[in-house]
Amino acid sequence: MIGRGEAVKHEKTGRIRLSPDLVEAGLSPLAQRSSASRGRDVAEEPCTLRTPYQRDRDRIVHCKSFRRLKHKTQVFIAPEGDHYRTRLTHTLEVSGIARTVSRALHLNEDLTEAIALGHDLGHTPFGHAGEDALDDVLAELGEGCFRHNEQSVRVVEALENDGRGLNLTWEVRDGIRWHTGDTLPATLEGRVVRLCDRVAYVNHDIDDALRAGLITAADLPAEPIRLLGLSGSDRIDTLVHDLVDTSDQVGDIAQSPAVGEAMETLRTFLFLTVYARSLQEAGEDRVRRLIAQLVGYFIDHPETLPTLSYGGGDGTVDRSSLVRAVVDHVAGMTDRYAQRTYLELFVPKFWANQ
Repeated sequence: MIGRGEAVKHEKTGRIRLSPDLVEAGLSPLAQRSSASRGRDVAEEPCTLRTPYQRDRDRIVHCKSFRRLKHKTQVFIAPEGDHYRTRLTHTLEVSGIARTVSRALHLNEDLTEAIALGHDLGHTPFGHAGEDALDDVLAELGEGCFRHNEQSVRVVEALENDGRGLNLTWEVRDGIRWHTGDTLPATLEGRVVRLCDRVAYVNHDIDDALRAGLITAADLPAEPIRLLGLSGSDRIDTLVHDLVDTSDQVGDIAQSPAVGEAMETLRTFLFLTVYARSLQEAGEDRVRRLIAQLVGYFIDHPETLPTLSYGGGDGTVDRSSLVRAVVDHVAGMTDRYAQRTYLELFVPKFWANQ
């Protein structure tokens, strides 16, 4: 027989089927098993070859929002070079690091990967500049706030698949929702993604900032670099080993105090220097104006929204629903689509062609 020993044939169909209990038999007692999942909002027949978390992973990879991540900013807006990270490459790096940690700790790798691949689906065009701009617009309109983690959950619950959502398991949605913010994910797998998200962006954003000339190696805080390593790969290796060893000792997802402090020092350095400088060079004020004007236009012209996002286009939705539909539409744009839409709406064609 080719394949795994736990594979058996279905009594009626004769097709190979895999038991999730057998597939997940080697997991740690602290791991999240699919048999203990809180399930989906809409019950489904189980797949004979994939665990529920594998199915979630596949649904995320095949959805439109995931494909759009390749044209969404990570840090540098519309960079000239081909090697700067995008929101998609960031997502893949987080997934790879998180899977390594989960495998070493005998946690549920399928769940970890699904959370990691879905965690940034709700990110706006132009990275955190776009997120801040939408947050400001909503505050000015008196319609709450914008948080990309909440929007990521909204994408998988209500926006994808023609408004039906992806019907993901509760654990995947919980991990996506709390990959950032004040609340920890309910599963250890979600907590792995939360920390590995930072491990990934702290190091690849330093790499991109060095490539862009925003900083030099001499600008980096000396003590964290001495402890974690000179190169990005060395630092990730140090952080991953520390995360695995410390988590194994304490029975939770954690870093040692010294390594955790070193990573937080680098993270603070990025916020105070790299992110501020990148926004200044890219023209943060222009990004904010672009986002605000797009939102304003679609609120004033709701008939131009996609029919789905306007609740059927019959004009019966209230103001809050309209604002929500507009934010969903703008947040889902890629950088280049937002730029193109802005040019079409607000810039005379003969100016745009200069």
